[in-house]
Amino acid sequence: MSSPPTYGSVRFSGCRTLAPAGSNSSAESLDRLYPAVGSSKPPRKRTTSQCKSEPPLLRTSKRTIYTAGRPPWYNEHGTQSKEAFVIGLGGGSASGKTTVATMIIEALDVPWVVLLSMDSFYKVLTKQQQEQAASNDFNFDHPDAFDFDLIIATLKKLKQGKSVKIPIYDFTTHSRKKEWKTLYGANVIIFEGIMAFADKELLKLLDLKIFVDTDSDIRLVRRLRRDISERGRDIEGVIKQYNKFVKPAFDQYIQPTMRLADIVVPRGSGNTVAIDLIVQHVHSQLEERELSVRNKETSRDEFIFYSKRLMRLLIEHALSFLPFQSCTVQTPQGQDYEGRTYSGKQITGVSILRAGETMEPALRAVCKDVRIGTILIQTNCNTGEPELHYLRLPKDISEDHVILMDCTVSTGAAAMMAVRVLLDHDVPEDKIFLLSLLMAEMGVHSVAYAFPRVKIITTAVDKKVNDLFRIIPGIGNFGDRYFGTDAPPDWSDDEDALST
Repeated sequence: MSSPPTYGSVRFSGCRTLAPAGSNSSAESLDRLYPAVGSSKPPRKRTTSQCKSEPPLLRTSKRTIYTAGRPPWYNEHGTQSKEAFVIGLGGGSASGKTTVATMIIEALDVPWVVLLSMDSFYKVLTKQQQEQAASNDFNFDHPDAFDFDLIIATLKKLKQGKSVKIPIYDFTTHSRKKEWKTLYGANVIIFEGIMAFADKELLKLLDLKIFVDTDSDIRLVRRLRRDISERGRDIEGVIKQYNKFVKPAFDQYIQPTMRLADIVVPRGSGNTVAIDLIVQHVHSQLEERELSVRNKETSRDEFIFYSKRLMRLLIEHALSFLPFQSCTVQTPQGQDYEGRTYSGKQITGVSILRAGETMEPALRAVCKDVRIGTILIQTNCNTGEPELHYLRLPKDISEDHVILMDCTVSTGAAAMMAVRVLLDHDVPEDKIFLLSLLMAEMGVHSVAYAFPRVKIITTAVDKKVNDLFRIIPGIGNFGDRYFGTDAPPDWSDDEDALST
């Protein structure tokens, strides 16, 4: 029986919240930032969130793991849109490869990362070899101990975005377990092992090769601690195996592969400078091959896929700034549990048409009883000023916390008019949250200066706006890319010819 499938981990910490402040300086307004998601490191508490309109997902304090829906490395036809980036991580036994891999994953901050360990691919031992292993007389540090054919086949499939079955190795009994785990393709694959660079065919699959170089005395101490505490070995057996197999194998098979590495990391996980450089390099490589919401070559299907993910995460981040109060509930086990509940009266979402309404499903997915209003603002061609053309707001909105949604904001004119409309309906300024996937600095400055108590939350801020009020570098006209319509020749980044 196989263990449940495991998707690559997804991290998102790009939401930026520009908090209200009393200063009238536009530069200070831009710098008013709430801590980004994942900036602190509290103990991880796992929760789940599922709904019919959005894919099921599993959330922790730092990660979001999607458990259904088409992964983004597939296009609408079910074929792979881009190949995974594979990092090979080699080095001696107990050199800290797994720790370095984990640090890279944490620092990469990219969705869908898979860590594949070479330790899962030890060959099945014969009865005689089992007896040798039990007496510490079998060489597990020789290339012949690994099933390279299975490793290569598995890595090829993962790189192509396909699912694979991974054996689970029991180091206590020196055998594979009956259960196998399922892994799915990812944007980044990290493959680590002592013989990661020992096979020519395997080397061809690695886009980046990293060798972790740690002092032999440190590796011996770590191996003693690990094998005794985790694998039930005795100290004499560990030292015997180290002197007979581990050290000679390192000198003969592992250390010579250091010359094949693109990057050598001295001191392993203690070398944070090297790890930061690795992360920067991987990011640059991913940017060259990535299909994203900014890329003009991204298909509409992919654009919608990524946009929906960003919207969901953006809204969930924004809701964390609503007022909450403690509440006690009783669990099915009859125990009291103290949690938190929204302490306001109601949450209302207001979308600035047309693109703002694309964020409504994400808001409904996380707020069951949310009310929705709409505002249509367009530019007067003669005056160049934004004008209100349509308005529909729920009754008694003045008592609500309002989530004002617009996908892109360049100059901020339409956003400011929408805020002014809400204020005219007696919504308190400090109860308005302006959410946008992308904003220009000019738009942030304008809104924050005019309405310093409005909370501004976005996933990215671009520096410039050109003469046509297009955000630079920007993402293009969001509404046209999302709905598949043609942009007018004089479009701006804010929706439909809005001069925001």
